[in-house]
Amino acid sequence: MSAAVSLVGPLCQIVGVPERPDVPLEWIERLRAVFADLPECVEEDTWTGVSWQVGRATVAHVFGGEDQLFRITFRAEPAEVMAFRHLGAPYFRASWGRNVVGLLLDESTDWTELAELLTDSYCLQAPARLADVVARPGA
Repeated sequence: MSAAVSLVGPLCQIVGVPERPDVPLEWIERLRAVFADLPECVEEDTWTGVSWQVGRATVAHVFGGEDQLFRITFRAEPAEVMAFRHLGAPYFRASWGRNVVGLLLDESTDWTELAELLTDSYCLQAPARLADVVARPGA
């Protein structure tokens, strides 16, 4: 659905923009469990969805889109960025940031794989003193 802007007195009103769905609480809880093990990783409510940060660096952001699909974005190593770009759904490369990738979330999401990807994202974003104490999958 396309958005239309109409003037209402001195204000603008945007109409025709679909609502973004809330991320299911069960999924938020699963993500919280991953981030609870990462030092100084803090959860924040965002303009849409929830994000986790270490210091001022965003580790991940989960949200519902206007297309009613759920996504989580996070950081990846350069080789993984290229892989995400070419793999196709449920993987994608974000249109912003040189190392931002994401995953469409649904009932078939591999939460073990996602936990590994999020741990890697944390280690990329965290200061070395924090990243060095995290057990990385496959390391």
